[in-house]
Amino acid sequence: MAAQKLTKGRLAQIIILMVVLITAFVWRTITYDQTSREKETALTCQLSTVGCLDESSNEKLGISFVSEALKADTPIIIQIDNNHVKPTAVVEGVSMYMGSVPVIFSKNDTGWLGEFMVPACMHDKMEWVIKINKDGKTTNALFTVEK
Repeated sequence: MAAQKLTKGRLAQIIILMVVLITAFVWRTITYDQTSREKETALTCQLSTVGCLDESSNEKLGISFVSEALKADTPIIIQIDNNHVKPTAVVEGVSMYMGSVPVIFSKNDTGWLGEFMVPACMHDKMEWVIKINKDGKTTNALFTVEK
């Protein structure tokens, strides 16, 4: 194929293509930076039958299970110590994504009771995370459910 002259039309095509590529690069860089900031601000703890323990400071948080057995396809109830603001939360699979399960909260004397049910997985044990938003802070509490 022989070389062709650079015409005004071809120059315009090259400039438009460069603008599109630079815009995509800048957009991806900005959005990537925002997602990493969100993960840094969320507190992660291990939620067991005795409560939620902050892994960074070994401080016990006001989150605990009311349900004794954590089994799939059965209602699971958590207690959140906070009388002021109603928390919001969703449960998602860590080992395998199985959708987002909303947590339904009701007020009691010491805080809020949240109820949810996770679906059964093909594995005997599956790790889940409950993402709790309260007072403008996000807490990711990890827990394991048996089949």
